Amino acid sequence: MADHTDKRKQSLYFPEEMLREIEHEAQRLDRSLSWVVQHAWRLARGQLAKIPGVNDPVQPNP
Repeated sequence: MADHTDKRKQSLYFPEEMLREIEHEAQRLDRSLSWVVQHAWRLARGQLAKIPGVNDPVQPNP
């Protein structure tokens, strides 16, 4: 697990409409874009983990 004090910068690119929505939510919540994206990740990662990866073995249909 990564150190929670790690402050490395990373560039992320979002479609324009998605970025506008994130900006709107950040303003509504009076939070930064980074805060919104980090919290969205924490909320979504369980659901994303359920999606099979391209290199995962295919499960046969019962």
